[in-house]
Amino acid sequence: MQKKRLAVVTATRAEYGLLRRVIETLLKSDKILPEVIVTGAHLSPLYGNTVEEIEKDGIPIAHRVDILKFGSGRVETAQTVAFTIQKFTELFASNPPDGCLVLGDRYEIFAVGAATAMLQIPLVHISGGDVTLGAADEWFRHCLTKMAKLHFPSCEEYAQRVIRMGEQPQWVFNVGGLGDENIRKLSRMPLKELSDSIGFPLQEKGFGLVTFHPETVPSASPLEQMEELLWAMEQLPQLQWVITKANADAGGQEINQRIDQWCAGRTNAKAFTSLGVVRYLSAMEQAAVVVGNSSSGVVETPTFGVPTVNIGDRQRGRILCDNVLCCPPEGQAILQKIQMALSAEFAQKAAATQSPYNGGDTAKKICAILEEKMFCKEFTQPKKFYDVREQ
Repeated sequence: MQKKRLAVVTATRAEYGLLRRVIETLLKSDKILPEVIVTGAHLSPLYGNTVEEIEKDGIPIAHRVDILKFGSGRVETAQTVAFTIQKFTELFASNPPDGCLVLGDRYEIFAVGAATAMLQIPLVHISGGDVTLGAADEWFRHCLTKMAKLHFPSCEEYAQRVIRMGEQPQWVFNVGGLGDENIRKLSRMPLKELSDSIGFPLQEKGFGLVTFHPETVPSASPLEQMEELLWAMEQLPQLQWVITKANADAGGQEINQRIDQWCAGRTNAKAFTSLGVVRYLSAMEQAAVVVGNSSSGVVETPTFGVPTVNIGDRQRGRILCDNVLCCPPEGQAILQKIQMALSAEFAQKAAATQSPYNGGDTAKKICAILEEKMFCKEFTQPKKFYDVREQ
């Protein structure tokens, strides 16, 4: 049996951290040949050249597609989308894969999906059905759902939403969250090893883990929101701060420059372009509090039961567990919620949280379903709209 070629596209550190187990599982398959395509922030010095993390993991890279040529403003992001569609159209047209696997909701992945749709290459989508009302990712994700043939949402609520969007139930599989699986299966670093690895001597339960990305909606000012967060952090000098920098969304570079300025000369704060998945999860597990607006703050922290403060609207619409406190991007509100999160009472409540994303062996499930579905005749046929009202 000839293997089916599956393009697997990754553009960011967070996305690769989730995809890694899937890629490693596919590499052992005797039915599917994964061809990893690295693009976006992975190839940019501004965002840490995180392609090096992929190389260090021993993942074979089939193609590197450099797309960040225009800057990070809204117009520049639109230009990046157009350029990405062009580059991936050229790549896939020259040697079409049998399918393309993508994860999530970012503009780079939306562009990849558009290229596959125009070339009639079947698209496989992980993490559809989420709602994030404070980011353009909201509609990028739903557009990818409508372009995709096969779906792997991370929990039952999101699976049902994908079906209500008109996707055939037999092509929608609730496999659980890859972030949850990472936490359950990856070995993590003890505090001393983590401290040595990042060159920052951490105190047990004495530090906060911070990740703050731009809200990509017209009404938000990412830099102003970051200033409010930094003010709140300044009011808590007893804490150390481990900060992972913003992604390649519009406004991300400005946030990262401000983070560098704020950390300069401080002995209780250190910023990183990327910690990598093992160090990041090790820090999350041992932090006194996780602060910011990253999806990991609401999707992955429930597995650890770590107190979390979710700021602003970027994650509004996602399932929020009992370990998460929400607040507007205003200094006093942020400070109040961090102080609440640090209380013994709330820490006890957070520790009892149950994650809705535990699907068991998520990566193995995805691989097994791909091995079946990619050999089905229907995989390459046009989709049929599933109207829930007619059922």
